[in-house]
Amino acid sequence: MTAPLIDPFARAITYLRVSVTDRCDFRCVYCMSETMTFLPKKELLTLEELDRMCTTFVHMGVKKLRITGGEPLVRRGIMTFFRSMTRHLESGALNELTVTTNGSQLEKYADDLYAAGVRRINVSLDTIDEQKFADITRWGRLPQVLRGIDAAQKAGLRVKINAVALKGFNEDELATLTEWCASRDMDLTWIEVMPMGDLGNEDRVGQFWSLKDVRKAYEQHYQVTDLAENTGGPARYVRLEQTGQKIGFITPLSHNFCESCNRVRLTCTGELYMCLGQEDMADLRPALRDNPDSEDALRQAIRDAISHKPKGHDFDYSRQRADGQMPRHMSHTGG
Repeated sequence: MTAPLIDPFARAITYLRVSVTDRCDFRCVYCMSETMTFLPKKELLTLEELDRMCTTFVHMGVKKLRITGGEPLVRRGIMTFFRSMTRHLESGALNELTVTTNGSQLEKYADDLYAAGVRRINVSLDTIDEQKFADITRWGRLPQVLRGIDAAQKAGLRVKINAVALKGFNEDELATLTEWCASRDMDLTWIEVMPMGDLGNEDRVGQFWSLKDVRKAYEQHYQVTDLAENTGGPARYVRLEQTGQKIGFITPLSHNFCESCNRVRLTCTGELYMCLGQEDMADLRPALRDNPDSEDALRQAIRDAISHKPKGHDFDYSRQRADGQMPRHMSHTGG
């Protein structure tokens, strides 16, 4: 039971992404519908159950824990969970505890996150144009996010900006967003839009801006150097020599990274998704709740789930349609 988590394709699972809530104070057009129906609170794992679940994964070799949502910082009492995870950092069992956030609550929680041992955070920000930001987030306010980033940097957190590359939306901000990040000593990672959730009026194929084209755009204005560096996630990195900053590319469609996948995703209800782009999942709640005094059943349920991890996803826009479309929204599995 103490053997490392190895999937059927000999990949070690060392990275767990945990969605602590499906709720969010934004309604980004590629992530949620404007009229989302959220889960009843009683269906969510309690903070104590999240602690037990994550602790079991850490005991089984997970070294990186990323807390996501929805927007993780809107969950009531969430700092209690972060503080409880600090013990795994202090023991050396966990290498990194980190967060992906929309930034709306950072002004309130940045100091607490740092005190809990968080050192790096990702802030999802697709534009620094205030009107465009309001349009794409539907409910978001850019000044609030910018104050949050200020607070995070003041607290000592290293901030990386994640931007979804959207054709016709932020193509014209490539240089602006890059230079803004450079001026604040922040790295920037671009992410290709994925076919997740009910498309509704959103044309995923029309929105798709290949990161191959993003890279070419950079090469027209900067000296671009490939980096061998890996932070434990799916991004490939380059350095812009003029600014010294790292630019990341997460390319699930134009160049998938499935062969090196080291992660699984836990939802706020205890469902474990072995792949973002597949529907197979394992419900870990029974093993967790039926055995409150032992990890053994939960460990076995986790091993059984990992044994079904697929080789990769089926996302594909090459036929000018959103093949591999997942009906669940991105917020359900936390990206």
